[in-house]
Amino acid sequence: MNGYLNESSFMMVEEGFTTRHLLENLLVELCQASDQQAFFVADLGDVVKKHLHFLKALPRVKPYFPVKCNGSEGVIRLLAELGAGFACTNKAEIACVQSIGIPAGKIFYSSPCKQVAHIRYAANHGVQLMTFDNEVELSKVARSHPHARMLLAVAADSSPAAHPSMTFGATLKSCRHLLETAKEQAVEVVGISFHLGSRVLEPEAFAQSVAAAQLAFEMGRELGYRMHLLDIGGGFPGTEDTRTRFEEIAAVINSALDLYFPDGCGVEIVARPGRYYVTSAFAFAASITAMEEVPAEQPGSDGRWDGGTGPPVGPSPPEPSPCSPPRGRVWRQEEPHHPSHSSSLRGPPGHAEDLIADGLELPELQVGDWLIFEDMGAYTIATSSLLGGCPQPQITYAMSRVAWKAVQLFQGKPPQTEDDRESVCAPLSCGWEMAETLCVTPVFAPAGII
Repeated sequence: MNGYLNESSFMMVEEGFTTRHLLENLLVELCQASDQQAFFVADLGDVVKKHLHFLKALPRVKPYFPVKCNGSEGVIRLLAELGAGFACTNKAEIACVQSIGIPAGKIFYSSPCKQVAHIRYAANHGVQLMTFDNEVELSKVARSHPHARMLLAVAADSSPAAHPSMTFGATLKSCRHLLETAKEQAVEVVGISFHLGSRVLEPEAFAQSVAAAQLAFEMGRELGYRMHLLDIGGGFPGTEDTRTRFEEIAAVINSALDLYFPDGCGVEIVARPGRYYVTSAFAFAASITAMEEVPAEQPGSDGRWDGGTGPPVGPSPPEPSPCSPPRGRVWRQEEPHHPSHSSSLRGPPGHAEDLIADGLELPELQVGDWLIFEDMGAYTIATSSLLGGCPQPQITYAMSRVAWKAVQLFQGKPPQTEDDRESVCAPLSCGWEMAETLCVTPVFAPAGII
């Protein structure tokens, strides 16, 4: 074990539990204590399953988790324990992961637009890998971080419909000039990066981006750079109800890598899966603290709205999401039947302009009622809050015994008894598709990319 996570870090539960079960148990306790604070419940075992599934589906790709997606300590510690790296976009995120002992070699400063003070902070703390997509970024890095190792970020969408001011990444036409400029400023370029993000995408978009990256690789090699790293970014769905499944995307990526960067070519592949890891692992509960009824005959209105303590909003807005707005359901200790009303959720108090969801069909609500939201793990927890910023709702972490044994086995630590080993390796009814993987040492444990 790497020592980032131990059994005191989470609640141990039996296999078969769900975040909904645990969340409802906590709500019973809170109602008895008259505590109305919003809170999260996180199933770390779900993250373990996603990690093992990622390694099996994309065996050549090393995951680097984007901290901006979910900077909670439990998630960071678990993924560090599993050997993942971390993609950080600013000084606060770098400090967050390094504060628990993650080495600089497993940190990728992935933002293409960086403050000079943050570049210097990265330099002073040993973080070398970062990206650029224009001459201004090159100049900042050349002055502030002479030992940086740079990835040229290539625009993922070069179609005529893509508005250049709305996307990051250099066009293929500008790549050679940027690589020549980097050469003139003695900046070391080691590879290419692209990031499709969480827009609604066809799997073929990954293949097209890998092909474009190969062309940029050749430009770099022609200029004498030792190009050996490809970052395929993120854009992997976090739930099963998306139009494109993760398995379809993985199949397209593997085919493209085999064609353009075949195994043994000396190029290391990394990715930045964010939503994929954490979306389905978190559930959120919020109480109704105020309400207002809007007359149905009022122009532009067809119902009522209820204000509540909604999910926290981070300092940086998340990427555009293909997901629908959060859908809440009412939780009550007794569930009498009430007709539904068209409702809007706003909050928290003092921030009524923050619309959480609109047009929800909900029963008539009362102050003190609770709403439960599932699939709330992505872009709901701000890293800055973990370093002394705005307070965030409490997070209760849980993991099943089987998942914890899987983490131990992943690190090469055999279960303590034969019964334990059998319980890990036996097929599980709760959907552990990776049962056979849990019985062997993983193909690799990422050790760093520098």
